[in-house]
Amino acid sequence: MVSSEHAGNAGPENTEPEGAAPEGTGAEAARDGDPDTVEDGGADDATDGVTGDVAGGVTGDATGDVAGAASAVAGEGPDGDTGADGDTGADGAADVWDVVVVGAGPAGASAAYAAAVAGRRVLLLEKSELPRYKTCGGGIIGPSRDALPPGFELPLQDRVHAVTFSLEGRFARTRRSRRMLFGLINRPEFDAQLVQHAQKAGAELRTGATVTRVEQHGPSVPDRRTAAVVLADGETILARAVVGADGSASRIGAHVGVKMGQVDLGLEAEIPVPPSVAEDWKGRVLIDWGPMPGSYGWVFPKGDTLTVGVISARGEGAATKRYLEDFVARLGLAGFEPSISSGHLTRCRTDDSPLSRGRVLVCGDAAGLLEPWTREGISYALRSGRLAGEWAVRVAEANDAVDARRQALNYAFAIKAGLGVEMAVGRRMLAVFERRPGLLHATLTGLRPAWNAFADITRGSATLGGMVRSNGLARRALELLDKRMDTSSGVGPAGRGVTAKERDASEPEGTDEPGAVRGTAEGAEGAGETKSTETGV
Repeated sequence: MVSSEHAGNAGPENTEPEGAAPEGTGAEAARDGDPDTVEDGGADDATDGVTGDVAGGVTGDATGDVAGAASAVAGEGPDGDTGADGDTGADGAADVWDVVVVGAGPAGASAAYAAAVAGRRVLLLEKSELPRYKTCGGGIIGPSRDALPPGFELPLQDRVHAVTFSLEGRFARTRRSRRMLFGLINRPEFDAQLVQHAQKAGAELRTGATVTRVEQHGPSVPDRRTAAVVLADGETILARAVVGADGSASRIGAHVGVKMGQVDLGLEAEIPVPPSVAEDWKGRVLIDWGPMPGSYGWVFPKGDTLTVGVISARGEGAATKRYLEDFVARLGLAGFEPSISSGHLTRCRTDDSPLSRGRVLVCGDAAGLLEPWTREGISYALRSGRLAGEWAVRVAEANDAVDARRQALNYAFAIKAGLGVEMAVGRRMLAVFERRPGLLHATLTGLRPAWNAFADITRGSATLGGMVRSNGLARRALELLDKRMDTSSGVGPAGRGVTAKERDASEPEGTDEPGAVRGTAEGAEGAGETKSTETGV
């Protein structure tokens, strides 16, 4: 399910315009058949190249940060400056915040909350006025709920107890659960409530603040313990640490040198429906495995509105637009006028992409952190945002460049040990799904253990990465699928896939030949042509 900070994850948090026109920029680009022209909330061209302010570049967290620490030992600052240590009157001459967070989406609000709870002076910057619309499926799975601040009451529009799976509109089957699988929210209310919790913890919010760049040396920066955040109106804000949470077209990500290896195009419509139609969808979502490699569609009910969307690899703009139109028509919803139509690009980081530079950390969409297969990003935003806020406090407390780099490296290690492992498994699942969606459909609808695993993951009692590491059957099944898909090449049918390094990182050593599950997987594939039924768990 797409449910992310960008969109599913919800577009760039600090560069997207307020609201959305009935003909969203993504839909327009898709209609023209050129998805590469999709607007990412007004970000400039430098954001797509992710080279931005990176003079000399950073090729990876460990390499870049360790090299930076060595430079600092040699007398250079975090970005190669040779200024002397000390505040040089910064605290007296200008107000210096402990932590400045750029972007007030789930990642930024979580980072601001974590830093403010620690007792630090925190400034949260947001380009738009709140609340603002975000393109988003709005699914809140277990890991998202677990990462919310204490006392946070989810503004749920519906509680999902059933999922209908279909394969390009065929072989539909509904699976039901007595317990809630996940909840559905509207992003404006959800995001605004997260920001309120950050404010209650002590963070200060400034809306209408467009960040153009971050500087870590030069005339705007008084010393090596300070970074400068420059706004569009020319104002410079000083901070001991900066957290970039400004979405997938992040300017802060460009400064850090974030590299994206997977880019997808999502199109979505908010469709108001009469009570009779809304009642038919209450408590149930639809996931349709689509006609293009790696594509799928969804219907998420939210009271009197259905959120209907599709996603596929960038480069298939016209086909993605047709998929959405056919999907809506097939559902019998073509006669209802959408209140909002919108589009977005989701971006997923490469495995060696940096997560920090000097005193600047990135999280959420700005870091390219989302689940590669489903493109779910809200849980990744909340979890990485919280970690970024906690480690930003340590960076802010660092008195020299070496210590700041050490703390930033610790943040990177924490992300890679948790979310990084999950992303590695997600890439393997995407490679399988791109080649054989029918096999995946048959497995989920025909095998009870597969459905139970899906339910456990959505509820938060298990993770995909954890299952592959600890469950022998799941591990052997994925190994078998790897062999069938030949993912060792690292290239999938959409120009993506999984590297051997990622495959090795997501499983323990000494795995056995998966011959024991060959019959089960092949049998499941043959079970794909099943009639529509309903099964309880």
